[in-house]
Amino acid sequence: GRSSARDTASRVVAGAVARQMLATLGVDIVAYTSAVGNISTVTDSLSVTRAMVEKSPTRCPDPKIAAEIEKLIPSVKADGDTVGGIVTCAVRGVPPGWGEPVFGKIQVRLAEAMMSINAAHGFDYGMGMDGATRRGSEVIDTWRPDPADPRGISAETNNSGGIQGGISNREPIVFRVAFKPVATLLREIRTVDKTGQPTTVSARGRHDPCVVPRAVPIVEAMAAMTLLDCALIARCSRL
Repeated sequence: GRSSARDTASRVVAGAVARQMLATLGVDIVAYTSAVGNISTVTDSLSVTRAMVEKSPTRCPDPKIAAEIEKLIPSVKADGDTVGGIVTCAVRGVPPGWGEPVFGKIQVRLAEAMMSINAAHGFDYGMGMDGATRRGSEVIDTWRPDPADPRGISAETNNSGGIQGGISNREPIVFRVAFKPVATLLREIRTVDKTGQPTTVSARGRHDPCVVPRAVPIVEAMAAMTLLDCALIARCSRL
């Protein structure tokens, strides 16, 4: 049905076209599995390449963590259970000025796109939720003169994840998408029948115990389509 992951096939195709168009603008998008269950990697997202991601079926670029995830997922399946996780995405090469300051904020467009993916249950960017527990002095990004940079300035930090005031600031855009455990369990689940009486239901068929590795290319595709939209809108806009 409409909740089937088969729905995402067309998105990946469209995303591949969008990615090629973005490449002509110098934009590169790489997503990867950064957490499954309570296992996570602290890999620097800007150092991750697509080759690193595709080395493991888990799509985790950290070989040690990938091996742990490869053990976890089958064990979860053996229990008739499921597990969720997080996909991190880094976008390099976005020029300043994409997005709009009010209704068309670039992070809003990205959040809308990511939350349309099946099983997606959360989105954050930059410092994300961690920034809510800190002081402004710990969160604010500072800038410095940089003769080596074409514009003569560079950011000392990127806590804002490449987005300020709803507009790209030329720093890499980094965001995360949380995916819930699949609702279909391969074990008996208590429920009620149409008369309201207690009963149980058992699922049949092929169901993934974890959708996170499969979600990685979908996150990339949705990011590519969203950012290409932003690029085209920016091209038509004049200040």
